[in-house]
Amino acid sequence: MRAERGFSLIEVLVAFSIMALALGVLYQSGAGSLRAAVLSEQQTRAALWGQSLLAARDAVPAAGWHDAGLTEDGFGWQIGSRPLQDASAPADAIALHEVVVTVDWTDRGRRREFRIATVLPQVDDDGVR
Repeated sequence: MRAERGFSLIEVLVAFSIMALALGVLYQSGAGSLRAAVLSEQQTRAALWGQSLLAARDAVPAAGWHDAGLTEDGFGWQIGSRPLQDASAPADAIALHEVVVTVDWTDRGRRREFRIATVLPQVDDDGVR
């Protein structure tokens, strides 16, 4: 009798099953990396929007700074300030405001948010700090 050469049908099916599982894991890994890269890019854009909004002013009026808007690429933003009061501060000390910029957007049905907080001096109505 002659020995048969080649693979049996069961060996081919097992090999295809292993290959299908490996390709599925590879595709999921690639999709996860792509989602992470997109989220990172969105967070970077939100941070740049927030920084550019803060750079628009170097002081806050006595009434505070409250503003909101929507960018052309779908990012919403809000600016809010509140006075910082220190009871132990001297009377002639510069008044300070905490300013918070919030940039939000929607990513695959989920609301995402990026916040930047800083402290800016208060400027009087006549422009004097």
